[in-house]
Amino acid sequence: MPAETLVYCDGVLQKELSTIKNCDISQKYDLPVHIIYLGSISNENTLNININIDNQPVFLTVIVENKKPAFFNIFIKNTGKNSELRGHILLKNYSDLIFKCETQHLAPDTGILLQNKLIGFENSFSELSGTAIINKNCENTKSDIQFAGLLDKTARVKFIPKQKIMSVPKNAEHSAYMFHGSDAQINYLHSTGLDSTEIKDILNEAFINDFNLF
Repeated sequence: MPAETLVYCDGVLQKELSTIKNCDISQKYDLPVHIIYLGSISNENTLNININIDNQPVFLTVIVENKKPAFFNIFIKNTGKNSELRGHILLKNYSDLIFKCETQHLAPDTGILLQNKLIGFENSFSELSGTAIINKNCENTKSDIQFAGLLDKTARVKFIPKQKIMSVPKNAEHSAYMFHGSDAQINYLHSTGLDSTEIKDILNEAFINDFNLF
């Protein structure tokens, strides 16, 4: 899909790969805005997104992995009437990861919809928290923060959903679930001659690619 882009790699803004002049999304674009955040992270990483233009669609794609302990924060504010952000976030954790996303609706008729996915590898620990804030005089907003996890047997995870709602929204959703291949699926894959490692890789790919469109 054609879009104006803002690109980050390994936590660093890549101006030469971004089409938005001065990396400023506080103006109206004819095309949707697509924020892309890719690569490896460690230590503390923060992404701030402020939408303050009416009727601006914004898309967020995040695919990151950490092999060292990391903190990753995403803060989103939307003051643009009829503007909406839809985000797909994939976290691959090989170590310890603390992920925090906070969304704020600061005007009526705003939307922030996030789907967060975690793959927790061997002996990893993940803490994922999501806070949705709908402020006063912000009616008819759409808020959705989803969490899903696929974990190794030795991995641990903690989900922390929070909502602070001070206006009547159009909808305000939170959800969290764990993904596991069913016995029938695993037995079928075994019957095709695949070994356990290959089956694990297939289930990982199925989990990664199963992003819905809200």
